[in-house]
Amino acid sequence: MLKERIIEKVLWSIALPGFGQLLNGKFLKGLLLIILEVLINVQSNFNKVIIYSFQGDIQAAIDHVNYDWLMFYPCLYFFAMWDAFKDAGGGKERYSFLPFVFAAYFVTVGCIYSSDFQLFGVLLGPIWLPILSIIPGLSVGIILRIIIKTVRGTIDR
Repeated sequence: MLKERIIEKVLWSIALPGFGQLLNGKFLKGLLLIILEVLINVQSNFNKVIIYSFQGDIQAAIDHVNYDWLMFYPCLYFFAMWDAFKDAGGGKERYSFLPFVFAAYFVTVGCIYSSDFQLFGVLLGPIWLPILSIIPGLSVGIILRIIIKTVRGTIDR
């Protein structure tokens, strides 16, 4: 039951940063995250960029995005997920935050290079490249967590 509640809070936080906090009863934190999400979304033209990207008009997405604001989004997004996860009872294991941190870092780097990085000759733009960057970010975070826990376990013996 606890695991289902944790998953529920994380999934709501994925839908909109702050929703997981509201479900966890952290109303001030939840409202602050929602306000920040809306502010960053509006200032970066994020919804318009999403629409252009889903319609396949990557150049229009690049032309309309405000990278100065979009750069804040990955850290806000993954912090909100981590925080909802932790407040719901998850994250008890050491270094369980690492996959969230590295996902945020890699997605931010994906944003930085999204206007000109091509994968197999395809320009992915400010939505698809950051989304694909989640995979290596989570992988690095999980691998580092395993390595650190293993090394610490060996040292602690």
